Amino acid sequence: MDFKVNAVHFTADQKLVQFVQDKVKKLELIYDKIISSEVYLKLDKNGAAENKIAEVKILLPGSELFAKKQCKSFEEATDLAVSALKKQVEKKKGKHS
Repeated sequence: MDFKVNAVHFTADQKLVQFVQDKVKKLELIYDKIISSEVYLKLDKNGAAENKIAEVKILLPGSELFAKKQCKSFEEATDLAVSALKKQVEKKKGKHS
C-alpha cells in the first residue's frame, strides 16, 4: 500500500507520522486490496480545545473510502478516523466476498 501523510500548516514530528502509519497499516490486515492511503493532519483555527483534525482517505479497487475526525490530539483523531474506516472496509469486503 502506498502511504502519504500531509501535515497542513505545521510540521509533524516523526513519532506522530509513525503512529499514523502504524494505525492505517492495520487496515491492510482486514482487507489486503487497499491500493493507497492518504492522511491529512490539520489544525482548526477556531481556538477550541478539540482543534486537531485527521482526515484519512483510502483507495480500494473501484472505490474510495474517507473518514474525518476532530479531537484534542492527532493520535485520538487518527484512532477514531481509522476505526470509522475499519467499519467501512469490513462492509465493503462483505459485499465482495
